[in-house]
Amino acid sequence: MDRAQKQEAIETLKSVFAESGAVVVTHNLGLTVAEMTNLRGRLREQGAQLKVVKNTLAQKALNGSVGEEGDALFTGPVAIAYGPDPVSAAKVATQFAKENEKLVIMGGLMGTQVLDKTGVSALATLPSLDQLRGKIIGLVQAPATKIAGILQAPAGQLARVMGAYAAKDAA
Repeated sequence: MDRAQKQEAIETLKSVFAESGAVVVTHNLGLTVAEMTNLRGRLREQGAQLKVVKNTLAQKALNGSVGEEGDALFTGPVAIAYGPDPVSAAKVATQFAKENEKLVIMGGLMGTQVLDKTGVSALATLPSLDQLRGKIIGLVQAPATKIAGILQAPAGQLARVMGAYAAKDAA
């Protein structure tokens, strides 16, 4: 890898760290190509990605913004899972790590905040952005549905009373 390629890789990593909701740092020692492909497919379904990175390039891309604690995450065979939604990458990586002991979650980064393994696990338990949007829409629509039901109820009761009188007169 020549100097221009290294600089391009650093710039790519800088944009990944800046634009991602969260970055999950994992050790992937011993994973087969099929297992990595499976993990990448799962992440892609959730709008996230997996990238194997060189530790020195990742540390240069961070440029000390997360301190020594963040730089310490980048040792050994490292792959990062990231996406625009802070929860999606953490959720998929944590689930895959439970199923496959070869993938070890080392920690994560949210902006300039460094997360340890338990922080990433806690992040994975949160609902995704789409689930939160669905809940908010449901909460907003619920009062309108109740109001429509309340407004329709008296008219329905009036119609039943009139129907009962009509049936009584007919008999």
